[in-house]
Amino acid sequence: MLKEKVCIVTGAASGIGLAIAEMFAQEQCKVVMVDINEEQLKAHCERLNATYVVADLSKRADCKNVVDQTVLRHNTVDVLVNVAGIQTVSPIEDFPEDKWDFMQALMLTAPFLLTKYSWPFMKNQKWGRVINLNSIHGLVASEFKSAYVSAKHGLAGLTKTAALEGGAYGITVNSICPSYVRTPLVDKQITAQAATHGIPEEEVITKIMLAKAAVKKMLEPSEVANVVKFLCADEAAMITGSTMTIDGGWTAA
Repeated sequence: MLKEKVCIVTGAASGIGLAIAEMFAQEQCKVVMVDINEEQLKAHCERLNATYVVADLSKRADCKNVVDQTVLRHNTVDVLVNVAGIQTVSPIEDFPEDKWDFMQALMLTAPFLLTKYSWPFMKNQKWGRVINLNSIHGLVASEFKSAYVSAKHGLAGLTKTAALEGGAYGITVNSICPSYVRTPLVDKQITAQAATHGIPEEEVITKIMLAKAAVKKMLEPSEVANVVKFLCADEAAMITGSTMTIDGGWTAA
């Protein structure tokens, strides 16, 4: 069903974005991988027979260029998966204002702009899928993550609004809210936390990172990619405006 669909994936040079790009490549899609890291993008694109656009998605012109380049190469956009993001931990009183602006631009404004620029093509063909890689922090908060939590809560609102507008045109819009996913970035956090607390890395996972989860297990990027695949399928055509949790029961309480 996904064969030949034109799929844009941001944050595609590593981690969750890369796993999603790999899934689309396996489904014989026309994959456009977007990231700021050109070296990694190029290597993966050659392996996956995909194309890439180097972009700083905190810049509006770069967001437009992503869609422009995709349409120039493939004439349309069928699927947009917004993954790119970062996390910074800091008390509100110490949080750098420029970092706040950057994080909102990257994780909230960029998904809006990429959706806006892709929308006319999806609307014209009466079919489209927009999937926003959210977080459990789009549903609940944690201390010292004001910018991240704010952007993710905003992304949940954008998802619902776009779903209402897209329903008449066969466009579904959903967000996926995972707990911790084993990515290179999270692996570094685990190592740092283990050193700080003087405990084994496995205890960092079960006692600190997943303390609130019922299932003490890290998610793998491929598990998130499989949910993306499902949301793109015809079987999920009635799922829209949702915030799908993959959190081992973290938000059940």
